[in-house]
Parts: sequence; structure tokens; C-alpha cells
Amino acid sequence: MTTIRRFCCNDLLRFASVNLDHLTETFNMSFYMTYLARWPDYFQVAEGPGNRVMGYIMGKVEGQGESWHGHVTAVTIAPEYRRQQLAKKLMNLLEEISDKIDKAYFVDLFVRASNTPAIKMYEKVIVSYFLFYSSDT
Repeated sequence: MTTIRRFCCNDLLRFASVNLDHLTETFNMSFYMTYLARWPDYFQVAEGPGNRVMGYIMGKVEGQGESWHGHVTAVTIAPEYRRQQLAKKLMNLLEEISDKIDKAYFVDLFVRASNTPAIKMYEKVIVSYFLFYSSDT
């Protein structure tokens, strides 16, 4: 059984194994803490049996006027939990939070052009997102 809940400070000590994938962006602790403090609703974790971190999504809200939007900063699922639609659930949750809490007009995200699995997933599940490709440098 999977539980999706708000990310908390203790999760910072438990999510390193999820970040080991070479396609996952990793940041320093102060970056994660800033997101946790400023946009706590946009930082969610999927947790499995034994309180194992299966994946997480980290985002924020930004922009002005009609460009007011949610932004996915990072979404990643541990390799052993992929292909269970966890990323889709996390993405849908962030879209819902953006809409209901902040009345955002859309959600955007950036993805590495070489991250084919993520691109395929986004193309399948995303209807109201703007997807931007970034170089791998």
C-alpha cells in the first residue's frame, strides 16, 4: 500500500536512495529546506510498506497575472517502484494543489532531452502542462 503525504524534515534523511538515479536532479539541503518552508503543499512524498520512500515531487507556484502557474522542480520514483503510476499520481496531485490552493492557470516543468522514459510518461499523462526540454549540459 502506498501513502502520499506532505514531505517533512525527517524525510530529508531518508530519501537519498531515490536520488541515486542519474536522471534525477539533486540539490543541497538548504535548497530542499527552502522549498519545504516556502511551498510545503507542493512537496509530497510517496511512502510504501516499512515507511520506505518510494518517490517524491517538489514544486512551487510562481509568475504573475495570466502566467501565474505551478512549477514541478523535481519528481522522481525509486527504480524498484517505477511503472506503478506513482509519478502520474504525484503530478496529478501537484496540478490539483496548484489549481485549488493557488488558482494557478497551468503547471510547467523542464525535462532533459535525453530522459526518454520521463518524456514518454509526460506525453501520456499530461494534458494541462507545459513541457520544456532542456539540454543535458
